[in-house]
Amino acid sequence: MGRVKVLRDFIGIIKDKASQSKAALISNPKTLSLHLALLRSTTHDPFTPPDPRHLATILSFGHSSRATASTVVEALMDRLQTTRDAAVAIKCLITVHHIIKRGSFILQDQLSVYPSSGGRNYLKLSNFRDDTTPLTWELSSWVRWYALYLETLLSTSRNLGFFLFSSSSSVEKDNEEDKASSAINSELLKEINSLGNLIEQIARTPDSLNSNRNRLVDEVLGLVGEDYLSSMNEVSIRVSEFRERLGCLSFVDSVELACALKRLEDCKERLSTISQSKKVVIETVWVSISELKDQIGNSQVYKEDNGRLLITGRRNKVSESARFGERVVMKRGGDSVKFSSGRFLSFNEFSFPGNELRDD
Repeated sequence: MGRVKVLRDFIGIIKDKASQSKAALISNPKTLSLHLALLRSTTHDPFTPPDPRHLATILSFGHSSRATASTVVEALMDRLQTTRDAAVAIKCLITVHHIIKRGSFILQDQLSVYPSSGGRNYLKLSNFRDDTTPLTWELSSWVRWYALYLETLLSTSRNLGFFLFSSSSSVEKDNEEDKASSAINSELLKEINSLGNLIEQIARTPDSLNSNRNRLVDEVLGLVGEDYLSSMNEVSIRVSEFRERLGCLSFVDSVELACALKRLEDCKERLSTISQSKKVVIETVWVSISELKDQIGNSQVYKEDNGRLLITGRRNKVSESARFGERVVMKRGGDSVKFSSGRFLSFNEFSFPGNELRDD
């Protein structure tokens, strides 16, 4: 077994050198540094994560033209799709993850085109298998999971309207509470369900046996652990907003919210091993999720029976126009202004001054 491992590592080194030599010969001089940085970031070594210097070189091309950004993503996806080596595939996915978190907007925009443009989904790796060694076989399960996670992350970002966990989306994140308070109920439910999908995918992290204490796997877990903390913050914003609106939710919305919160709670135990930082903050969010779920339960919207969700309760006979989940609407002629969030309850019957002077 030791000789097989040494031989495989040696073959991997030869492949890396050959790929870089080939790129130096046939690549366009304008993109040569890109291709070399990509090859050096995605070597066949199953233990070493991408070198930050090479990742920085790849990301730097995102500050050029849109055509150059397209070339970056195309080259990255081509490497991901053509390799049969688990280490190379994971490093390609790590590079994708860094683009989402640290890439420029045009680089992220080019990346988001691939799963959503109606063409080939370059992150669909559900059939990926590398059975060369027990380690690469286990790493293959990480490839399949990681690709699906990143696909879910891009989908969630589209639903929220900005790239989650991205340093380039700081402006949007600063306005998250305001956006949540002005969103209609159906939009908030879509967002919390989408975040639930993402957190469920994080909770499905593969078990590590042969890959335990592997630096490549640790790199993936570190990136996803950061995402978990940020995603719980996004959930917290929406849970707080729904608490303000709880008394005015329709029956259907209440049941859907209860289901979304239960899905989140079902992930809690598995997620306890994902990140060891900010435990107090994370536990506070879990408590708020549980409290809101209990509040809905106390209003007899639902009850649980052996893990099943049974609808029992109240139906709000509130017209669609009376729901707080509607957008801000101002009508002419002195009609009331309806605000979207329950925190503005006292203002919902406010009429503009001067209407009393009208003859009609």
